[in-house]
Amino acid sequence: MARTRAADFEDKQRAILQNAARVLAEQGMDKASMAQIAAQAGVSKALLYHYYASKDALIFDIIRSHLEDLVMAVEGADDPALEPRARLRVLVGAVLENYRGADDTHKVQLNGTATLPEALRAELLAIERRIVRCFSRIIPLLRPDLEPRLVMPVTMSIFGMMNWVYMWFKDGGPVTREDYAELATTLVLDGLGGVSSAS
Repeated sequence: MARTRAADFEDKQRAILQNAARVLAEQGMDKASMAQIAAQAGVSKALLYHYYASKDALIFDIIRSHLEDLVMAVEGADDPALEPRARLRVLVGAVLENYRGADDTHKVQLNGTATLPEALRAELLAIERRIVRCFSRIIPLLRPDLEPRLVMPVTMSIFGMMNWVYMWFKDGGPVTREDYAELATTLVLDGLGGVSSAS
């Protein structure tokens, strides 16, 4: 007879992922050990291995769950009925809001993906492409004259601004996430000259 999952399996799994992300972000993918992760999560190594057979499996699930949350946030926020500029602004805001409280997880995504086997990287790339497509299909609406070869560089430049926010942004500081979503959108579409000193 198949063993059924405990009622709190997913809650425990989520807690393990959050604690593992903290250890991996602080120690790095190579130095962090399963023993350190188990200690941080307050579980035994045996229980940790019950959930994840290897560190690669753990890193993969941290990134996968982070990206799937991001897909849901971005696809859920995308509204084709909006004027293209407003549509892009909403998507930038959705990403920045999804990053709230996820600095450790985001660091694991940025630094851990390359450490995984090719098959696992391919799964993550497929999810990332869904997110990128939400943005890239808006760029030609904003600039119909833009050469097709430039759509992806422009799109990835937007992600370049968003993906490094965790390095400097502090909630409660002089710039809110909403402020920065507006600023990033303005920089992409209008350049520095479009930024109001009152922003």
